[in-house]
Order: sequence, then structure tokens, then C-alpha cells
Amino acid sequence: FLLASADSAAASATPLAVGTGPILKEAWRVGGDCLNCAILGAMIHSFGIFELDIDAVELRREGAAVPIEPQVFALIVLLIENRHRMVSKDEIIETIWNGRIVSESALTSRIKSARKALGDDGKAQKLIRTVHGMGFRFVGELDLPAVKAIITAEPEIAPAPVGAPSAKPSIAVLPFRQIGVMGPYAGISDAIPYELISSLSRLRWLKVIARGSSFRLRSADPDLAEIGRLLGVRYCVSGAVEVQGSNISVTVDLAETESGTALWGERYDARIEDVHTVREEISSRIVAALEIQISANEAQAARLKSPDSLDAWSAYHLGLQHLYRFTDTNNAKALGLFQRAVSLEPDFARAHAGLSSAHFQNAFLRYVPDRRQSALLARKHAELGLEHDPLDPFANFSMGRAHWVEDNVLGGIGWLEQSVSLSPNYAQGVYARAWAETIVGRARTGAEIVETALSLSPLDPFRYGMLGVKAFAHMMEGEYTEGARLADASASSPGAHALIAAIAVAAHEMNGDREKAGHWLRSALARKPDLSCTEFFQAFPFDDARLRADITRALVANGIPEKPAL
Repeated sequence: FLLASADSAAASATPLAVGTGPILKEAWRVGGDCLNCAILGAMIHSFGIFELDIDAVELRREGAAVPIEPQVFALIVLLIENRHRMVSKDEIIETIWNGRIVSESALTSRIKSARKALGDDGKAQKLIRTVHGMGFRFVGELDLPAVKAIITAEPEIAPAPVGAPSAKPSIAVLPFRQIGVMGPYAGISDAIPYELISSLSRLRWLKVIARGSSFRLRSADPDLAEIGRLLGVRYCVSGAVEVQGSNISVTVDLAETESGTALWGERYDARIEDVHTVREEISSRIVAALEIQISANEAQAARLKSPDSLDAWSAYHLGLQHLYRFTDTNNAKALGLFQRAVSLEPDFARAHAGLSSAHFQNAFLRYVPDRRQSALLARKHAELGLEHDPLDPFANFSMGRAHWVEDNVLGGIGWLEQSVSLSPNYAQGVYARAWAETIVGRARTGAEIVETALSLSPLDPFRYGMLGVKAFAHMMEGEYTEGARLADASASSPGAHALIAAIAVAAHEMNGDREKAGHWLRSALARKPDLSCTEFFQAFPFDDARLRADITRALVANGIPEKPAL
């Protein structure tokens, strides 16, 4: 029972007073686990002859209710839920009194009442131990088997046989460990994972365990295999928060529960006074990274399976891996894998979105002769994705890009905005909107938006495109030196295709560097010998007539014809 965020307490907490359920439940809404109690059934902490029933807001001794004031009840919950550590006096005041100034005697009185209700006292300290001058800690032994019995009500995930609905990737986010004396910032160790759970829950392809379950497995050294068994998850996020003087550091790790293998880790640093400002940024960057890392690991696992045994989710993730290699042969493989996924699960929205993206790529990069047919199929599967799940960000993203290859970039912007509205950390949705804004002539807006995408996902498979947006924005503003530099970075990034190399040709020509333009011309023609200005502007249909003319002159000057050869 920690505040979801220390800075939200004053704004959203209701002061506790003498009374029962509704007042306490409002306090739980701010920072407790009880919001998720419906998922688990009753949340009851058992220790010795006592039961602390949070749903009923009741302390029982040998089955009989013990009269207790609400603030005292809240204090006992706070200590029990954080039994792995000392709870400071400041944190108790922040939580129980919402940070209002209270006397030392008021705190002492509540501790004394809590001990009395539990049959303890300041001398024995059998259950509540005083850490002199600093705070208090619950030292009783909980009846953990009872807790596990509740948790295991969560269904376990079993591999899905071919032809049956498959299991989504699943994840639990644990409360972060605290290193050192956190003081008034103690709530951050629960606030960040709480926000991660909320944000990850928007990834509709990922099953995210509710906070009420995962936060009950608080441990300084979590047993990943046991967590995987109890919660039925394949992945686990853990972390630590450390305050050092005026700085705070947050470390995060993603691991596979079955093998215990660490898949990804990162460290974030900030000044302590900025922690609530950067907390959201840290959470956003973690979510964006997890989306890429989990998908990559799912694809790697799928590669070890026999093609005939792939379930829908495995086929989908392996399809993504091929899709993001941006070659005609890999795109063809992606199409086959996404088609397998929808044949196994016809209502699999994300697999339809994957098919839409593969057909989009066929049309955008002209991998197949009939661009119009590919555009129609991109639209068809985007519509099917939205039909099966209108709230899926990838399905909305696919519909926005389907408009692009229908030569209606402006009409797709609303769908791209919707994809980001559904999942603000969806870097690819942010990126695609940045491209669209640039194409319709709002270069500065596109450049500002794409900075967010790069921040959210610095290793994204579309990084080459993100840098390309920035290059175009500078070219449109007549800033050719910076445009050429960014075009170099874009064309040198993994996944960059012939059209991206053509951007670099134009950028260096406009910057007066024919030698570098020639380098990227050879790269573009090696991948697409029949490249023409017509094809370039089908992919990038700029509204700005002056820019189109400038790019045409630059490409033609380097030997790329205006129209395709007959």
C-alpha cells in the first residue's frame, strides 16, 4: 500500500476519518492494491490468530472482528504491504495524513493503537518493530500459502495446439526494490511499475497481470520461475530505485521466467527534484523498449519451432521479424506467416494488421507489379483488423498507412492520431504521423513529432524512416547541410531501402556534394535498377510543388529518370 505517485496525493486522496468502507476505499484508489481485489477474490492477510481483510475493511482475531479506527487500519495495511522494509515516519504521514502536518504524538498514538489491536506493545514488539528515530516495520510471519492459493486462481498458460486459440505473450511487473533511504520519495518504487502496468495494458497483444497480483510477490531477490508458475507469465519486469544525494537512478530488467534469462536492461538517471517530471518519460521509454524486445524474443522462440507447429501468435511475431527486414523476399515470407496466423485465428486483429502492413510494403516499395491490388489488400486487412479490434493501435496504424498508398495521406492522419491516442507510447504510430505531417507540408510539425518517436524507441526498426523525416524537414526549410547529414544517417541505418537512399541522393545534390550523391545513387540502383522520379513521388507524394521540383532536378541530375522506362 504505497501511493501510486507521491505528487498525486494532495490532488486526489480523500483524508481518512472515523468511518468505514467507502472512505477507506477512496484512499486505496490512490495507492493500494485493493482496486484489483475483484480479480483475486478477497484480499486477506493472515498472520497467527489474526486476519486482515482489506475488502471488508476488517481486522479479525480468531474470527471475531476487532474494533479499530480507519487510520489505524490503514497504518497496519501500510506496514504489512511493505513488510520487506522499514516504513519511514515521513512516509506514514504522507500516506495516512496525506502529507498534512501532524504532531509526533499523533503518529505515536496510531502506532500504539495498532499494537494494541494486534496484541502487541512497545516493549515486546512481536509484530511492529520500532527503528529508532527512523520508522517502523512489520515483522510478523504471514500465512503465505493462503496468499498463493488465491494467486494460483489465475489460469496457467499452456502451449496452444495447432488449430486452437494460442496464448498471448504475458508479463508481470513487480514492485521495484528500494536502495538506500528513500525518505519522501519512497513511493516512486511502486509508482513507476504501477504506471508501467497501466501503459503495458494498452498493448492489446500482451497479457499483463494486474497490480493486485504482481505486487503481492514483492521480494529483494525474486524467484522468476516461481513467479512464472504462480502468475502464468512468460516475462517479468523488475527494477530498483536508488537515491544518492540530489540524484535518483532507476534500473529496469526484462527476463524470461522459465529460463531466468535476462533479455534487456536499462538505467535512467535524473535529478531528484525532477523525478515527477521525468517519471512519465521513463515509463514511456520502458514501455516502447519492452514492445520491441518482447516481440523480438517471441520471434526468436518461434524460429526454433517446426513451421507446421507454429501457433497463431508465434506465426505473427515471426512475421513481424521478416516484415521489418524491408526486402521483397522477407516481405513475401511475412505475408505467408501472417496468413497462417489468420487461418488459425480468423479474428486475430493484429495478424490482419500485419497482412495490411505487408501489402502496404508491396505497394509502397513496388515489390509487385500491381500496386493498386496491393493497396486494395492493405485497405481490406486494415478494415478486418479494426472490425475484430477497433481499439488496437496497430490496426489503426495500418488503416492510416492504407490511406497513404491510396494517395490520400491527409485522410490517414486521423487514423494515425487514433493509434497514438490508444497507446501514447506506440513509437511507430508517432513516426507514421510525423511522416504524414511532413508530406502534407507541415515540416516543422513532423520534425517535432518524430523527436518523440526517436525518444520512445531509439532502436526501432523504423529508425531509418524517423531520421528521413528529419532530413526532409530541413530540406524543406532550405537547410541543406543538416538535411544531407541526416539523410546520410537515415540511409546508413538498418532496414533502409532504395527510396531512402534516393533521399540521400537528393539531399547531397541540393547541398552541392555530387560525390556523396553519387555514392547513394549507386546504393539505390543496386537495390532497384528501375527507380524513377515517378515511383519516388508515388511513395512520397509531397504537397509542396517547389520541393517536388527541387527533388526532381536533383535526382535527374544524378541519372534517375523522371518516368520509368517503357
